[in-house]
Amino acid sequence: MVRDGKPTGFFYLDHRTVDGKHAIITDTHVTPASVHDSVPYLARLDHQCQRFGLDPVGVGLDAGYFTAAICHGLEERGLYGVIGYRRPSKLKGYLPKRAFTYDAATNTYQCPEGQSLIYATTDRHGYRHYRSDPEICRGCPRLATCTRNAKQTKTVTRHVWQDDKDRVDARRLTEPGKKLYQRRKETVERSFADAKQLHGHRYARMRGLARVKEQCLLAAACQNLKKIAQARWRRLFGTFLRHLRADRALQRALYPTMSRGRAMRVVSQATSVRLL
Repeated sequence: MVRDGKPTGFFYLDHRTVDGKHAIITDTHVTPASVHDSVPYLARLDHQCQRFGLDPVGVGLDAGYFTAAICHGLEERGLYGVIGYRRPSKLKGYLPKRAFTYDAATNTYQCPEGQSLIYATTDRHGYRHYRSDPEICRGCPRLATCTRNAKQTKTVTRHVWQDDKDRVDARRLTEPGKKLYQRRKETVERSFADAKQLHGHRYARMRGLARVKEQCLLAAACQNLKKIAQARWRRLFGTFLRHLRADRALQRALYPTMSRGRAMRVVSQATSVRLL
């Protein structure tokens, strides 16, 4: 694995999906670290929906999943996708891509100096290439900060699914989108932290995808048992609180002049069968 800010070496990746309500792990999928996070995502999402009969409404993903294929897949599935932001890289001292404005009506880009970049071709990866007129660019005052092309031609690319990316990216700034992404931090990030800190997820204990998958599944099972127990306890505790509030209301209604301790004993005895 060779990634910015990550150690170099041989690693595995655990692609994990977590429920947004109780933080239950619904899927764990192991790949070599050379496989990008976004590659298996849509297939694993469909696998979970078919296997468990899930009907998700929205998904929150980190910036590594912000690709045209995933955005298009989420839009096709009718999911409210929110993906984190990563500052795009650019050459220092050169104009960023956002300085060029896309005109959907004419299917062209406009440069800061007003020249139109005309559609030229589409490559096999789905990117459309828009190119400028070199005759105009040679006399442009911004040529030195626009392109290093030897033919003085500026090329801007746009994916065929860029509209889907724009729609997904726009949700990141909405109030529902902010809440969904915040919930992702509280569930997925915490799930990985718990796995690393308490379940030996920092290191692969065995070699081979099948054995590492066993380790990840065991860790996920342990974490899910804890989450299910916590959810069950919260439900029982909520039921107890509701009964307690009902008892206090009954106490105030039936024994307004009796001392609080004596009234609580009487009401508890009177409702003990109902509570059990």
